[in-house]
Amino acid sequence: MTTHAVTNQVTELTDYNVYRTDPILHAAILRSDAAWIDADLLRFGATLGSGEVALWATLANRHGPELATHDRNGNRIDQVAFHPAWHDLLGLLRREGLHALPWITPRKGVHMARAAGYFLQAQIESGALCPTTMTFAAIPVLHNEPALYSQLAAQLLSREHDPRDLPLAQKTSILIGMGMTEKQGGSDVRSNTTVAQAMGTAGRGQPYALTGHKWFFSAPMADAHLVLARCDAGLSCFFVPRWRPDGSKNPILIQRLKDKLGNRSNASSEVEFDGAYGVLVGVEGRGIPTIIDMANSTRLDCVIGSAGLMRQAFVQAAHHARHRMAFGKPLDQQPLMRNVLADLALESEAATLLMLRLAQACDNPDDPLERAWRRIITPAAKFWICKRALEFAGECMEVLGGNGYVETGAMARLYREAPVNSIWEGSGNVMCLDVLRAIERDADGFALLLDSLAQHDPDVKNMAMALRLALGATPDEREMLARRLVQQLVLLVQCSLMREQAPTANADAFIASRIDAGCGRVYGTLGTLGTLGTLMSASVQRAILERAWPV
Repeated sequence: MTTHAVTNQVTELTDYNVYRTDPILHAAILRSDAAWIDADLLRFGATLGSGEVALWATLANRHGPELATHDRNGNRIDQVAFHPAWHDLLGLLRREGLHALPWITPRKGVHMARAAGYFLQAQIESGALCPTTMTFAAIPVLHNEPALYSQLAAQLLSREHDPRDLPLAQKTSILIGMGMTEKQGGSDVRSNTTVAQAMGTAGRGQPYALTGHKWFFSAPMADAHLVLARCDAGLSCFFVPRWRPDGSKNPILIQRLKDKLGNRSNASSEVEFDGAYGVLVGVEGRGIPTIIDMANSTRLDCVIGSAGLMRQAFVQAAHHARHRMAFGKPLDQQPLMRNVLADLALESEAATLLMLRLAQACDNPDDPLERAWRRIITPAAKFWICKRALEFAGECMEVLGGNGYVETGAMARLYREAPVNSIWEGSGNVMCLDVLRAIERDADGFALLLDSLAQHDPDVKNMAMALRLALGATPDEREMLARRLVQQLVLLVQCSLMREQAPTANADAFIASRIDAGCGRVYGTLGTLGTLGTLMSASVQRAILERAWPV
């Protein structure tokens, strides 16, 4: 029996080019040193927007990883099984070189090129990004150990994905994970109790036996992990493979997998080391400085990944609003909904420009200004963009209403993915305190940074002056106000980037709304353009939306 006709339901967004339909990203790449990657991104964007890859993302998250601690005969195996779609997604990332592009293709603009590709895949599925990021971040750490790196280089840089659980020497490619935090410490890794004892001669590149635990052991099926453990000289960094050099299983005992809110396709675990084999990386007692570059790289990927989530959430909302009728006309033609969507579009554009600018800074490591971008703005952006992503995804879900709240669409997964980047690799407080430390340690670089930002707009210049004054507070006051100060810094940076690179109307609307205390943090409160207070017209809002989603 037919009870009703199905009408006014928006079809699923599929079979579109994720890159071609993003004018902000596309234009930024074409005007940069990374323009050489444009054709590859067009091809990759078409693949990611296909129905087949959307199905992979759904399947990998619906059928999560499963742990088997023992085989049928009682032997300890500690294996995690994944749905084939998970390996398909990792294969995509690997083929594009997103795990190692700066070392595969060392040329100008390569970090920005890699960021663009990572940003695109982050829109479709986030779980597979975790082992990709950790492998990417581990390469420069391992590069400083020439003997070890020479054994691993071909497999680290390989564009194949090899899912087999085999000793390193038998693999065509490998993934690297991380093991930092323990039950008693979390971010306070200096409280770690896992111990490492030399198996013979102590020192760099020598084997040690590790005993202890890790409370969060990311991607337990990675072929090796970089692990912090304590030896006589203090916390040190170790390369700990799944298999010993003699081909026997390394006693890394997976106790259980984490039952996570989001990032369900990826496995996170609790493990114990029962005399596990590891090789010392760097100098004994210098584990944290050895691994700090890895943390900085993963923080940037958190920014890129969150910006990607924001972009996809906006695209889903804009697609829905363009095709859903309410009260006689499409949602995106309703004045208040148009205000909300335009505000979301501006937020996404500013996040995209910021993540690209940080990636660009990685292409110029010796420049003092670029070093300030990397060291000061990366943790600031990690704090702000990752927090904004959660609020942003919730607003976009509201555009879809009840259809956005159910698991049959993409929006619910985007919302569940949003919190993890704000937690992983340092929570908001950790990031803000790190920004203050970085400013104190590189006062000259910070001064260069503020001067460069204040050149383009009188409002931005005033924001820079206000931040300088606020930073004159006492140390205790600065720490108390750290979140407020970092928020001011990131908005200053985003306003400057919008003035440099966005259309005038977009920059005016973003700057006016972000310096206007009356706008608050609720999306959809855009009111005026610029400091003269001209009311934003419907045509300006439509232009913002057409630029953001021209489909």
